[in-house]
Amino acid sequence: MWLGKIGVDMAGKARWSNPIPVSDLASQILDPVLRKRAGMSVALLQSWEEVVGPRLARTSRPEKIQWSRRPDDGAPFEPATLVIACEGLAALHIQHETSEIIARANAFLGYGAIGRIRIVQKPVNAAPLPAKPKTRDLTAAEAARVRLSVENIEDEGLRASLAKLGATVIGTKSGPR
Repeated sequence: MWLGKIGVDMAGKARWSNPIPVSDLASQILDPVLRKRAGMSVALLQSWEEVVGPRLARTSRPEKIQWSRRPDDGAPFEPATLVIACEGLAALHIQHETSEIIARANAFLGYGAIGRIRIVQKPVNAAPLPAKPKTRDLTAAEAARVRLSVENIEDEGLRASLAKLGATVIGTKSGPR
């Protein structure tokens, strides 16, 4: 949905300017709230997959950025702590890749804002993995074709794996061939 800004010309007639995406309006509303409560912006949430990679993005999310209190304005800058919520085994992966995640987060933010990472284990609403396609039963001709194509492979384990792969590929296609 696109909304435009309404302006008034000198004759008092309403005129429309360029449309504005609703997502931009939502970001303008949510950014101040996130900055106050979590110390970060919507942009970090939206780009989390770029910061940690697709594998970790499914099981983790940035929770907040904790800035240390400075006693006065003359105190030196101290980098903040990025609090990451994650599930189970993702904590170990995040701990292993801490320095890389800090470097990517700082590159994203444009300066050395993050100095440490704190991991909090809690449920993360991860996107469900796509369902595996259902395979149909192979016809006798299709099964014979698969057996024939792998019969010259000497390694029994490899032959079985390739036969299973062939059956899956043929079984996911619609209708017998």
